[in-house]
Amino acid sequence: MTRLARRQLFEFNDSPWAPLALRETIVEALSRTLAWGRILHGLTGPFRQFLDESGAHEVLDLCAGAGGPAAILASEIARSGALPPRFLLTDLHPHPEAWARLRDAHPGVIDFAPQSVDATCIPEELGAGRVRVIINALHHFPPDLAGAILRGASAGAPGIFIAEGFDRNPLRFAALVPAGLPALLATPFLSPRRKLQKALLTFATPAVVATSLWDGLVSTLRVYTEGELRAMVAPLGPAFRWTYGTYTFRPFGRGYFFHGVRIAGRGAANRG
Repeated sequence: MTRLARRQLFEFNDSPWAPLALRETIVEALSRTLAWGRILHGLTGPFRQFLDESGAHEVLDLCAGAGGPAAILASEIARSGALPPRFLLTDLHPHPEAWARLRDAHPGVIDFAPQSVDATCIPEELGAGRVRVIINALHHFPPDLAGAILRGASAGAPGIFIAEGFDRNPLRFAALVPAGLPALLATPFLSPRRKLQKALLTFATPAVVATSLWDGLVSTLRVYTEGELRAMVAPLGPAFRWTYGTYTFRPFGRGYFFHGVRIAGRGAANRG
């Protein structure tokens, strides 16, 4: 089967002209979809392996959105009997109210930086000693900016971990619908703010369902392949060992992970 060419189409979620209540609904619903559909549970093992290889206990979560991936990974690691790392949530467009709720639910494990943080230019005080994590977000950026984010996030970091909930196949988006539709409909009731606006957009118009469907399908066309990811990090040379793999979730979903661990005292990277 010929792989589809990547398309940098627009998403409502990252369009500043779209109503804020609409964008918040999409972001919040996605976090609930990931939790209710157990979308990221298969990612826990690869993420723990990455942490072990990097030797890090502090995680800088870039493009964190509503914070769902960090909460899920922290909960699953704790459920396994292990001590979860400490997550610091950041985003160019912060969600301090949603993050504060996660911090209260995971004391000592999840915290956040309330200011806007550009993933291409991470302040030293936030990045020092922390591995970088970008989950379900890299596809939003065109290739030149995505590459800059990966290289910027890698600067001075012991490691970087990227994951997406699907590969470049629009059919994969259907695997998120069983959990995604209930999460979308529940968001106006569970959201910390703008409940009335979100309820009107969800139940009085087709806006939320239509834009979520569009964004989901477009996301699958924006996702980067293994070869494209490796080309982005090639300028980093032998400083990192890179590993690519896939994970699955019910009913027929498949996502990928791609992580690099900094290698000390080696002249060439062993690319996994």
